[in-house]
Formats: sequence, structure tokens, C-alpha cells
Amino acid sequence: MVNVLEKANSSEPDYPDASREADGRGTSLSLIRNIGIMAHIDAGKTTTSERMLFYSGRVHKIGEVDDGTAVMDWMEQEQERGITIVSAATTFYWKSHQINIIDTPGHVDFTVEVERSLRVLDGAVGVFCGVAGVQPQSETVWRQARRYRIPCLAFINKMDRKGADFEKAVTGIREKLAVSPIPIQLPIGAEDSFRGVIDLLTMRAFIFNDGDQGATWSSEDIPDGDLAAAEQARAALIEAVAERDEAVLEAYMADAEVPVSLLQAGLRRATLAQALVPVLCGSSLKNKGIQPLIDAVVDYLPAPPDVPAIVGVHPKDETKLERHASDFDPLSALAFKVAHDSYVGKLFFVRVYSGLLKKGMNVFNPRTRKRERVSRIVRLHANAREDIDVLHTGEIGGLVGLKQTSTGDTLCAENDPILLESIEFPEPVISMAVEPKSQADKEALQAALQALAEEDPTFKTSMNEETGQTLISGMGELHLEILKDRMFREFKVRANAGKPVVAYRESILSGGEGNFTFQREIGGHGQYGHVIVRVAPLNRGAGNHIAFEVSINDVPNEFRAAIKDGLQDALITGILGNYPLIDVDVCVVGGSFHPVDSTDIAFRSAAIMALREAVKAASPTLLEPVMELEVITPDEHLGDVLGDISSRRGQVREIVAHEGSQVIRATAPLAELFGYATAIRSLSRGRASYSMQPSTFEVVPPTMHAAILNR
Repeated sequence: MVNVLEKANSSEPDYPDASREADGRGTSLSLIRNIGIMAHIDAGKTTTSERMLFYSGRVHKIGEVDDGTAVMDWMEQEQERGITIVSAATTFYWKSHQINIIDTPGHVDFTVEVERSLRVLDGAVGVFCGVAGVQPQSETVWRQARRYRIPCLAFINKMDRKGADFEKAVTGIREKLAVSPIPIQLPIGAEDSFRGVIDLLTMRAFIFNDGDQGATWSSEDIPDGDLAAAEQARAALIEAVAERDEAVLEAYMADAEVPVSLLQAGLRRATLAQALVPVLCGSSLKNKGIQPLIDAVVDYLPAPPDVPAIVGVHPKDETKLERHASDFDPLSALAFKVAHDSYVGKLFFVRVYSGLLKKGMNVFNPRTRKRERVSRIVRLHANAREDIDVLHTGEIGGLVGLKQTSTGDTLCAENDPILLESIEFPEPVISMAVEPKSQADKEALQAALQALAEEDPTFKTSMNEETGQTLISGMGELHLEILKDRMFREFKVRANAGKPVVAYRESILSGGEGNFTFQREIGGHGQYGHVIVRVAPLNRGAGNHIAFEVSINDVPNEFRAAIKDGLQDALITGILGNYPLIDVDVCVVGGSFHPVDSTDIAFRSAAIMALREAVKAASPTLLEPVMELEVITPDEHLGDVLGDISSRRGQVREIVAHEGSQVIRATAPLAELFGYATAIRSLSRGRASYSMQPSTFEVVPPTMHAAILNR
């Protein structure tokens, strides 16, 4: 029997107006879902998001990435390149649930957008290509989600593509991501014959209607040819849930045929505990499998009350505090993104963890210890805004009117403050010089750079003291190219930009000791400080560590803060080429003071010089950023691509055959990868593709030191 199902939300009012929400909570807290869409570049994140908006009634026409009409890719640079550059937030409603969704970029250069989005989300959908499976950036974003302990669903997309393999993709998730994926759907057909999915909970086949862009579908009996595989997969699903949920285990021991409602409840508990990752499949471009995916978001991903209470500290004494997801708890919210809007000025994206955030109210920023007034609150829909009067607990929205707030700042009640954990961002690895074309353009350039730096914490600006040039630093060539393009287009800056350069680092290869006494007379007053420092190398990626193993009789506590400041300054400037020192263990082991002449300035200066001496004695060396590189090339171009990687000082880790192509995984120094996009196209006649992401810093070959330092 065939049962045609209409769009799941067609009979209910989808979008409550702002006035109704202003009078009270428009949606119960348990019916809110804050989710992110994350994946490798070109896996289909934005295409999936567009279908969600269309089927929910949020938009009335499907936008396409390739045509530049996607709602969530609203920037000119995104539409021209067909990629997501900035996270876009929107809200839609599905079966009485309010779903706040953030579509994140897949390119590694914009990993900051993923990082700060996942920081404030409760759940995520990982989109994987049915052909390529788990790709490098898929692993990166998944690690970010696990770091924030976010329950996830997996959606195997592009099941209509040649070479799509559902089982292989699930195996890749299990092996590469070290999680426990469990299919709750199976595909019906594959490649050109893909036409629907089998729901393993209800044991029904869903066939999507091509005539109305998949808005309706039929629920049918499972085709005979797929029935055995479906029964086997359902048995595996029940066993997997039973192993992790006592209620399902009890029912399973009594009867192997567990009721659907009980199985679904157990699967939800296992997903929230991150013990299982439900796996679904479909083809977003061909409009198949999206509505069941939204159902799964509602059924298995957490509401704000399902996640642990947000933890912070009191800004004065750092006492540990908690805020529970309740409108009646004191206000706590996190500003996770800043954007510059030509109409409203600075727009702050916020997630409210507890309490109410109302238009016109004053909020307290514990970092600046300042009170700020919220003049306007908006509901976000990509680059469109809808004015509202209040954000409730669990909601994501935009604030206008804040003057001294930055990305990662907490907003809370002044009489009951809390400081939430901020967001950590990676350091930039590539730099470029920019200069105004005329003196009149200087102010415009500085204003543009300041605005872009406020938006993007991985974008840094600095001044080269020797040349007087302004340097901009970012996460990759594409990152800097986009920032440069935005300066010219959005901010109308007339400037010249140089070629990108690598952001090198310095470190040490052995231990060393430095001893320096600062003794001067300045303005008729003596200045005395004596510091002995010992340094030792740490493992790559360990960062710097500063410790004191000196008696307070030699160096009193009152001067230790000044010594630490001096050591940190010396670590930032380095000694070889003024590059920052990293992975260094610094220990203050001795010193002396004068009861009258010792000052903070003297000890700070002594610490700087002592560290420089210690580093000089510890075999200082240059480090360069090394990238993980994955190249997919046709078989006939394998030799040329390998030869090119070798010429770039690359090291091949593995070569895997995949559907007529070869997947090369290698590492190579960033300095050798400039212009690689053009080179790989030339070598393969445009048929190869690649992706890369930062891996680590490695020692620069000694033969290259002079060339780098004399640039």
C-alpha cells in the first residue's frame, strides 16, 4: 500500500510574529534545537541547508550554490567562488520545533568560523560525500565538535553520484573519526538509480517525488531485493542501542522485536551521551532524504535542557559557577561573532545560555568590567534581519548597540556576574604586506583592517619596524585573498598588496642558561634587577611554559609579575629573525635584588636579556609551518603529481586507490605550496583536486636559514 505524505509542516503556523514572541516564549525550551552543519569543502553543507529551509517553508524557492543563489551563501565572494566563507545563521520551524541552524565553511582557511559556531551549539550534523567519504577537513571539524562534547548525526550525501558507497562511508567514519556510527537508514538504489531511503526504525521505504522537488514522498513496503539487508541492519541497530541503554536491553531480552518508540527513545539517549552517531543518507542536490534528516535533528539532537549546565567563574575570585538553561536563572550569554553591517554597524551574534536578554536592557561585560546597553535585538536569517524584543534562554540572535564587546566575551547580569570560558583560536601562518596608495587612503585602510580584525580573530595586523609596512596575517592564501577583496569592495580602500609570506617561528634544540644584571641610574634613581634563566625545548605543539624555582629571598614575589611580563615579551620577539619563540620551557632559577634600587622596570629588562642569552646558548633554530596535503588525481597523472610534491620538499605518507583515481596523503612546508592550485591544475589538465590544512611546525633545513633571515 502506498501512502503519500505531504510536507510535514504544511498544516501548522510556521513563523510566529515578533509581537507574540515578545509577550512570552514563542517556543518551549524543550522544543528548541541549536545545530550546526559541518563538513569538508564541497560535501554539500549549504545545499543541505537550503533544502531544510525550503521544506520547512522558510524560503519559497530552492537556492543553488553553483548558481550563486543560495540564501546562506550571501556574500559576493561566496557566490563567485561557490564556497562558504562565513558562518550564516537562520531559524526555521519544523513540527512545532524551533531549529536555529548555522551553516559553517568547509575550507580550512576559515576554520575560525567553525570553531566559534560549535562553541555555542548543542548538536551538529556532519555531512559526508558518499563517494569520497571522510575527507581531511571532515576530520578537523569532527575533532572540534568532540572537543566541545557535541552530539552529532552523520548524513551521507551525494548517494546519486557515480562511485557512491554507503557502507564504505560508514566504515570510514568508524575508522577515521573513532566513533560508533550506526545506520538508521539504508539507500534504495545507488548512483543513477538512487531513489529513496529505508527507515530502519519503522521498516518502511521512502520514495521521493521528483515532480515537486522532493516536497512529497511515498511510504511503501521495502522492496524485496532490499528486505534481507534491511532486516540485518535493523537487528544491528537494536543490538547497538541495547548495548548502551538499559531500557532497550531489558525489552530486547524479553522480545527481540523492540517497539519503535522505545528504540527511538534509547537511540536518543545514546546519541546525547555521544555513545552512538546515527547515520542517514540521501542526495541534497536531487532533493532526496532531507525531511527525514530534519526529523532526526528533532528526534535525536539535544534541546538546551539536555546539555550540561554552562560552567563559568566569578570574575573577581574565580569561584566556579553554573547557569542552568532556564529563563528564570540570571542572564548569561556569549558573544561568539562580530560582523559589520552597512545599515546597523556592529552586529554581535550571541547565544543565550540562561535568563532573558531584552531590548533596551543593560548587560555587564566581565572582561572589560563595563556596562553596555542593548539598543536593538534581531533574529538572523543569513544577511537579513528581523527585529524582536527579547531573546530567551537557548536562543541565538544578533545584538546592536554594544561598543566595547569582542568575540568570546560574556554578557551577564551585573548583580550576579559570571565569566564563561572564551574561545581559543589558532595562530595565523601566512602574511602579506599592504600599503595605502596615497596618504588620503591611510585612515580608510586602518579603519578597514580594524573592522576585519574585530570580525575575524585569526586575522592579525602588525607593523614591520624595519620597513614601516603594515602586515596582515591569516590562515592561508585564500583567507588573505578574501580579506583583500573585502577591503577593496566593502570598505572601498585603495591599497597595494604584496605577495603572501610565511609566518615562521623560532625554537631551541637544547638547554641553555642566561644570567643578566640590569644596573642603571635613571633620573637620579638607581635601577637594579638580576635574573638567571634556564631554558629547555618542549615537544612540538606544547606551547611555552614559564615557572619559578627561585627563593623569595633572592627574588621577592612583588617582582615576579614584572619578570614574567619580560619573559613573555622576549618570547614574542625571538632572537634570530624577530619571529615568536614557541615550545620553550623557561624557568627562573636565580637572581638577586637591592632593597632600595630594585624596580619592576629593572627586573623586566633583566628578564628579557637573560632569556635572550639563554636562548642563544640553546641552539636556536627556525621553524616553518607544515601542511597536511591530500591530492586526488587520475591514475595517469600520479607520477607527475608525486614528482611535484617531492620537488616541494613534501613527504608522501600513503597512496590509496579509489574509483579510478589515486588519493595521495602527504605533508609539505607551506612556503613551498604557494600557487599550488595553479600548478596542480596544469599537471593534471584540470582533473586533480587537493585540500590542505595546518599540521605542525618543523625545523627549517640549516641550508635555508640564511635565505629566510636575509629577506
